[in-house]
Amino acid sequence: MEDIFVKLYEMTAFSNIFANPSFLIMYAIAFVLLYLGIKKHYEPLLLVPIAFGVLLANFPGGEMGVVQADSDGMVMVNGVMKNIWEMSLPEIAHDLGIMNFLYYALIKSGLIPPIIFMGVGALTDFGPMLRNLKLAIFGAAAQLGIFSVLLIGSQFFTMKEAASLAIIGGADGPTAIFTTLKLAPNLLGPIAIAAYSYMALVPVIVPLVVKLSCSEKELKINMKEQDKLYPSKTEFKNMRVLKIIFPIAVTTIVAIIVPDAVSLVGMLMFGNLIKEIGNNTSRLFNAASNGIMNTATIFLGLCVGATMTVDSFLNLQTIGIVVGGFFAFGLSIFGGVLMVKIWNLFAKKKINPLVGATGLSAVPMASRVANDIALKYDPKNHVLNYCMSSNVSGVIGSAVAAGILISFLG
Repeated sequence: MEDIFVKLYEMTAFSNIFANPSFLIMYAIAFVLLYLGIKKHYEPLLLVPIAFGVLLANFPGGEMGVVQADSDGMVMVNGVMKNIWEMSLPEIAHDLGIMNFLYYALIKSGLIPPIIFMGVGALTDFGPMLRNLKLAIFGAAAQLGIFSVLLIGSQFFTMKEAASLAIIGGADGPTAIFTTLKLAPNLLGPIAIAAYSYMALVPVIVPLVVKLSCSEKELKINMKEQDKLYPSKTEFKNMRVLKIIFPIAVTTIVAIIVPDAVSLVGMLMFGNLIKEIGNNTSRLFNAASNGIMNTATIFLGLCVGATMTVDSFLNLQTIGIVVGGFFAFGLSIFGGVLMVKIWNLFAKKKINPLVGATGLSAVPMASRVANDIALKYDPKNHVLNYCMSSNVSGVIGSAVAAGILISFLG
């Protein structure tokens, strides 16, 4: 009878968990992320799959954790070192488990991030930016956090790892994942978690940075009143034609100047193009913005979560990523605010710093948060459309910044 109980005990995961209590920390992280996604509604479409992936990956014996290959593509398989790129997908599934099959087929191959960008493009309206094109400069200024943290992070990480950390400042999960896959795949788990966690905390981080860097007088600048005082001399007679030309032109320009960014920017613009064409491509638009994107999001979240095993996540490097990611995020917001302040020194037509604070790629959450801040200071000061101008330009800016980093360091 005693042997039966011993075998039953060994059959469970309890022996491994008691031998390595670090698993409990990973369960706690998974539960916190699930709480934030389910109860607090912080990016639930992403945090819930990621959190569940973390949970699945850390049950001993379940073989649901992703086994990361080293820089030479070598991975331990049943006590033998093998080159992951020489293994077939069925072999990966058989020897390493289904989650490794999904990870190497969909994520490591770089397939999923561009597909999600296509969906993002289909859901994005570049109209506000095109109507206020000069405000797009603040989306570029908000990339300050990326390049600042790159310089600082290079003192503690390799340049490739620092670049992957810095891209968190772009506030774009797929961009962060795509860049990390190209430069430092061993950091994919913590960087993805940091990127999506800070995106979920936009309602907390944006008000904090704005409060520390802006005066009440600046936050009361009414953009509509400024438009009346200094009306724009530029008028677009056919916005629909412009919206169709825009994604084609941007893709062409980016492909020529920063070819490494075209896989992200190109898919973003393709998604937007099929949206703007209208009825003739409505079926493509519906597929890109619904079924395809939702499927990609599920696999992205689960696979990214599955990279967060005890061995790969609980170390000082992860703490450095979390801290560095926060500074990248905060500095990106401050970069946009700073550019507005400089602009206002020389321009008659003043701009509310909240427009600069939304130069992130977190669309449309950052704009909504900024609009709520403006309304607290002046119930009539609606800045949403103006903030969206810099917000959507930040999507392009972060993808171009990623292409630059990959081009120089990849």
